[in-house]
Amino acid sequence: MHVSVNDQERAGHSCDDECGTSDSGVRKSHHSADFKNVLTTRLNRIEGQVRGIKGMIDRDTYCDDVLNQLAAVQSALNSVGRLLLEGHMKSCIIERIEAGEHEVIDELLVTVNKLMK
Repeated sequence: MHVSVNDQERAGHSCDDECGTSDSGVRKSHHSADFKNVLTTRLNRIEGQVRGIKGMIDRDTYCDDVLNQLAAVQSALNSVGRLLLEGHMKSCIIERIEAGEHEVIDELLVTVNKLMK
C-alpha cells in the first residue's frame, strides 16, 4: 500500500527553537505535533506488519510470501526515512549552515550513505 506524502507531512519538521544541541548538550529535533503523529502512525503500521511477518513464519507461510511482506516493510521504513531526511534538510541543516556550522554537511553525507545501503 502506497501512502502519498502531502504538504502537511513535508512541512512538519519545524525548528521554532534552534535545531542541534540543547542546553544539556544533547542534540534534539523539533517536530510539530502533526508531523510526530504522521511518523508515529506510519511506525505503528510498520510494527504491525513486522508482527504479522513473525506470525507468518510461525505458521510456516511460503517463503516468497514472507519475502514480499519483508519488502513492503523495508519500503515503508524507507518512506519514513525520506520524510525525516527531507524535514531535516529543510530545517536543521539549513539553520546550522547559516550559523556557520559547515561540518553538518559531512554529518549529512554520512547519514545519507547509511540510508542508501
